[in-house]
Amino acid sequence: MGAQSTARSGSRRARARRERELAALARKQHGVISRQQLLAAGLGRRTIARRVESGRLHNLHRGVFAFGDSRLNARGRGMAAVLACGHGALLSHRSAAALWGLRRAPSAVVEVTAPRGRGRPGIVVHEGGVFPAEKTVADGIPVTTVARTLFDVAETVEESELEGLFEEADRLGLLHMRDVEEVCARGHGRRALRPVRRLIEAARAPDLARSPLEERFLAFCRDHRLPSPETNVTVLDREVDALWPKARLVAELDGWSFHHHRAAFERDRARDIAMQAGGYRVVRVTHRRLEREPAKVATQLRKLLSQDDGRATS
Repeated sequence: MGAQSTARSGSRRARARRERELAALARKQHGVISRQQLLAAGLGRRTIARRVESGRLHNLHRGVFAFGDSRLNARGRGMAAVLACGHGALLSHRSAAALWGLRRAPSAVVEVTAPRGRGRPGIVVHEGGVFPAEKTVADGIPVTTVARTLFDVAETVEESELEGLFEEADRLGLLHMRDVEEVCARGHGRRALRPVRRLIEAARAPDLARSPLEERFLAFCRDHRLPSPETNVTVLDREVDALWPKARLVAELDGWSFHHHRAAFERDRARDIAMQAGGYRVVRVTHRRLEREPAKVATQLRKLLSQDDGRATS
């Protein structure tokens, strides 16, 4: 009896350890786990079926389950789609853009690129290979790099939206033109080449601004006969996007009209307060406002530029 009791105790400890390991794996994968991972951990097919029946596992896709809680966030749905599409699958296109923070939260449909496969409910599969340099992992999810993501998305969105994605990638410090150029060099025959190369050429324009949005803002100032600002200059130990020194007016250029990143939102507002405390006025100009109401933006800037530290000049 003593030996049997010891064996039972050891078996219970082993099961408990296995459960902790499975739970840890599921947490790492945003609440999802695959059948292959469960089998590799020692669960049999009947055990898996019983867990589905009891609600401890929830079917998401063939061979992929939610572990414990069936409610998943966007990352969980993305990871589940990647697992469902098998070895070599990557989150891609608009779903990858959302993961990188370049666009709004993705729709219910998840986009994945895989060496082979076909779509299934809730998943669009783009069949094809991805070069090793265009693969990475973000937040534990296999995904296309930012450069490859922008290239792929160029084939599915309007060019104006693509410009906004480039601007947001630049604002987040994720846009590296050399990487984009290398993706283009490997993308012979792709429809994305023309719009992406246009953006690359715009970034190489003679003006000294560093981002597509800054280039666009300088062109906007010229078109509306506004004084040309200095760009990427240091004010109060901080680099600003645009500055009219005489008017002590700073323009900060935002890719979106609102922030999806709380830390970035707080950091920008803290910078604005510091500028104002130092005697500078700060305005935020967004891609969306330049696109939708350029005349109104120009009128507002012209009025601000006619003032001196907030006091109208004669």
